Amino acid sequence: MKFLLLFTLGVFLGTNLFGQEPKSSTLLKELAENSCKCIDSISVYDKKKGDVTKEIHKCIDAQAGAYQMGKSLMDLDSLKEKAVEKNGKKEINISINMDKNSVEYRAAYYELERYLMANCKSIKEKVASNDKQGKHSLSDNPEARELYSKGVDESKKENYKTALGLFEKAVKIDSAFAFAWDNIGICYRKLGDYDRALAAYKKSLEIDPEGLMPLQNIAVVYLYKKEYNNAIEAYQKLAEIDENNPEVYYGIGNIYASSLNEYEKGLDNMCKAYNLYIAQKSPYRTDAEKIIQTIYAEMKKQGKEDRFFEILKSHNIKTN
Repeated sequence: MKFLLLFTLGVFLGTNLFGQEPKSSTLLKELAENSCKCIDSISVYDKKKGDVTKEIHKCIDAQAGAYQMGKSLMDLDSLKEKAVEKNGKKEINISINMDKNSVEYRAAYYELERYLMANCKSIKEKVASNDKQGKHSLSDNPEARELYSKGVDESKKENYKTALGLFEKAVKIDSAFAFAWDNIGICYRKLGDYDRALAAYKKSLEIDPEGLMPLQNIAVVYLYKKEYNNAIEAYQKLAEIDENNPEVYYGIGNIYASSLNEYEKGLDNMCKAYNLYIAQKSPYRTDAEKIIQTIYAEMKKQGKEDRFFEILKSHNIKTN
């Protein structure tokens, strides 16, 4: 199956990456707001990330057809030029390809998706969630659960010091409370204490060795610490448990491209992430797209444009 990388390379010659601003920007905003409200209503409780992204996809997909049709109808100047004379009257024939595998439909879908990733807070919160419960994810102790719930509320307000205190009280009551340890790690990372963040994530893994959230965040912490080889190794461990997790390839690709300047390795991994994001209908596709664009700019400077397109072709990705 071929995937289409919907970006133009003209940006690196001084033009806008996605062409001129669409005349239908008001329509885009209105339909994106509808999608955002739908996404905001999604419950992530005890759901795998893949299940959440499927629901997000449905929210975007529900508006994509309307956006594609609306853009076509708004392009009146172009439609008038195509008017044909029939029985003394001019008729305008409008052809809209509603096949969800068509380039036109995906272009409309991806434009909505990009807008949402830039403007809808809920989409980033929901797509980043990983609340599928394991045996020790939550606590049976009501006091520990209440402290945890309060800590989550404080974290949402970015009150990480307050949240940290609440999570630490929760694990004093129940030391096998994996989700609380995960959030202790997040708080320490947000506060810049990376060693304590690592310790908390590793404690969570002692309780649940297949915890996806701490495995993924250990790699992120190593990245902050600029321990790039350790970060790559952490992502590879995550792949042993979840080989189709696009975050593995996105993370490794980002390290190679952004930190180690090994653009071919970065591109190879980012293409794997891009294809997996599309297959899983994840809006994180837009983030992979941006990194691929950046890699193109660097490889172009090095006179390696042909190699760039060879790597894309090897992953069945083509540009328009």
